[in-house]
Amino acid sequence: MQEGVIINNISNYVLPMLVFVILVYGIIKKVDIYDKFIEGSKESFDLIFTIFPTMLAMIFGVNIFIKSGILDYIYNLFSIFKFIPSEILPMIFLRPISGGATLATLNNIFAKYGPDSISGLISSVIQGSTDTTFYVITLYFGSVGIKKIRYSLYAGLFADVIGIVSAIIVVKFFF
Repeated sequence: MQEGVIINNISNYVLPMLVFVILVYGIIKKVDIYDKFIEGSKESFDLIFTIFPTMLAMIFGVNIFIKSGILDYIYNLFSIFKFIPSEILPMIFLRPISGGATLATLNNIFAKYGPDSISGLISSVIQGSTDTTFYVITLYFGSVGIKKIRYSLYAGLFADVIGIVSAIIVVKFFF
């Protein structure tokens, strides 16, 4: 318990100390800190306006995909595989699309089955070993103006499939 209190106290001082170090460094280097801060803030608005259309399109597409009911058909199709717990199917199909949706799904699995259940363990490993491929491609490629993603989507989805299959195998083998 004592370690938790010490770490909590340290974490309360990290950000103020970082700001203090930056201010001292700026004063030593004779940099106009306020002007640099304002300049950086202006650049952030340009970045926000660059990223916003791609984020809006991605959120719109994800919502259409989820609300369309296609996922129910996909879940029914994959229910024939008995070695995959049916409660992790939302994790499998939503993880490449949305990190927030899979965190909510993971939370629901923990609440209903427990974090130490097979479903909770597999879901945890999937959450940690896969990425939000469509989000990454949409946001990062779109923000820097890359129009041709080439093999990035295939490589990302392949890595997600490997992470999901590995999660199922490893958890089933060890637990």
